[in-house]
Amino acid sequence: MEVKQTNTSLSSSRPDTGGYAEPINQLPRAVLRPNNYLLLDGDWQFSLDPDDRGLSEQWNNQHTFDGTVQWPGSIEEHMAQARGAQSPEGWRDKVVAWYERTFTLPDRSASVAQSIIQLTFGACGYETRVWLNGQLLSTIEDEDVHLGEYTSFSYELPDELLEAENRLTVRIADTMDAAIPRGKQESHVYKRGGIWYQTYTGAVRSVWLESVERNRLRSRVGVVSSVEDRLVRFTLTTRVHDAGDYTIRLTVVAPKTGEIMATSDYPLHLNVGQKRQRVSLDIPDAQLWSPETPVRYKLVAQLIDNTGYAAQIETHFGLRKIESRGRHIYLNNESIYLDGILYQPGTATFEEMQLHMRAMKELGCNMVRVHIAGVDPRIYNLADQLGMLLWVEVPSPHVSNALSRQNHKAELLRMLALIGSHPSVIIWSLYNEDWGAEDIAVSEETRQYITDMYHFMQLSYPQFLVVDNDGWRHISVEGRLKSDLLTAHLYTPDLNRWRDLLNRLEAGQLEGVAAFSLVVGDPFFYRKQVPLIVSEWGGFGFADYGGPNESEDRTERIAQFKQELRRHAIAGDIYTQATNIEDERNGLIDPHTGELSVPAGLLNSREPQPVELT
Repeated sequence: MEVKQTNTSLSSSRPDTGGYAEPINQLPRAVLRPNNYLLLDGDWQFSLDPDDRGLSEQWNNQHTFDGTVQWPGSIEEHMAQARGAQSPEGWRDKVVAWYERTFTLPDRSASVAQSIIQLTFGACGYETRVWLNGQLLSTIEDEDVHLGEYTSFSYELPDELLEAENRLTVRIADTMDAAIPRGKQESHVYKRGGIWYQTYTGAVRSVWLESVERNRLRSRVGVVSSVEDRLVRFTLTTRVHDAGDYTIRLTVVAPKTGEIMATSDYPLHLNVGQKRQRVSLDIPDAQLWSPETPVRYKLVAQLIDNTGYAAQIETHFGLRKIESRGRHIYLNNESIYLDGILYQPGTATFEEMQLHMRAMKELGCNMVRVHIAGVDPRIYNLADQLGMLLWVEVPSPHVSNALSRQNHKAELLRMLALIGSHPSVIIWSLYNEDWGAEDIAVSEETRQYITDMYHFMQLSYPQFLVVDNDGWRHISVEGRLKSDLLTAHLYTPDLNRWRDLLNRLEAGQLEGVAAFSLVVGDPFFYRKQVPLIVSEWGGFGFADYGGPNESEDRTERIAQFKQELRRHAIAGDIYTQATNIEDERNGLIDPHTGELSVPAGLLNSREPQPVELT
């Protein structure tokens, strides 16, 4: 088989760019290593397994595949290609697909004694099994079967299985099971059409090999800032094959100049396995990160063994603090209004998502709500650079039961592990409009799970604000909201009705404002003790939401609605939405070119001058 791939030889993940210039990151990850990697994107052999016979027939050992497909890509596209169709296919039951390719063993960046070949999938699933030369692999987390499809996972390739020429086999299975976190993709409960989209699963992000040290820091970093005293708490994860005494060394480098701002060593004894370790570093002269001044610093973190060998990772971070106090949101102890927009990337490429982010900034947004979807991790880096605040969400299941809650928690933890260092990410939603928690008003078990996860987030991830269930049916326990924000989804195309809804929301009316009661559980009495956010509104152009279709009329209506928002005690708003996606034709940005269909600055209500209407 002739294998075409993005990289035909080893490439460095930290090219010599001269000076401080930030390296181009070709891999879908936020943390870099000064090592070599080999992308395995390109042609893979492919076969569908409609009767799920591949495991019993041991396709991992020998199988004649039906054809070739491009990785990354979706199973839906690959099914269509295999059947000669032009458009992607969906399904109503279980789908199983097998992929295979060969690779030549790359040279190692460190000595053989110190290095391991690591295989990483940027995202793949929902259920993934991987074999090397016919032998089943286990992930670094000791999973024979990896579950999830929004975050990366890795395998250390055993030396005894590696050959000069190697065969990599992947089995991917997915279903329409409503207990699987899937966001707005169709399921057994919600069918495609309206706001429900075609499934897009499988081999959806890059896969690569890289040389890593036996004893190293994993590519995940948590950052919590104490902005008053310029103290930063970093959470690192060590992975060690050789027990012994080590030193974690942190060095913070200034932007542009490359000046060392702070450095410190932390000696510790490590046993075999993984360990999370929190360390603090004082950076007295650091500037704070904000949308107006998105100042980032480079963190160089090293795990140094007793011979002096240093295994290194690098990432960027910013110092910032987010709080909800009274009816205001405070960024770095200053009140901020959130001019936001709802963003559903769908099947957009990384290049298209970059265009979208810049266009949303041009619209005047300082906040993007990435709506119940997983995105390429480099988008978080881009938001950090642009000074764009992000509201992220766990892709929701479509049914409420013990399994869906177990899957939801696992997906949340996987996402948190990889999004802990970004100053742009300030808000997390656990659920949206009680999708996957539809019994929230009557089930103590469902409310207790969400309450427990809210408390967990408060203790373990204090750098984020947390919303329990966005849109309505927030949870109250003894009159205390289990959400840092009181959010409402308000859809009406009528200006007078809009004024009335905002008046009632501001007055603390919990019934008859949104589609359902704003609060469930114990009675909650709103007295401006929590910020109000209109976290969805508008949608003008989508048939189900009403409002004007033409750009000029939409511009005027949006400007009028924004003016009404600022006349009320509202802390922020999220307009629906950034781009068209499938049947939802209500976007303000061309999904392919990034061009605006409305004037620049339309959603910026922070500036005193009114928007100039065309």
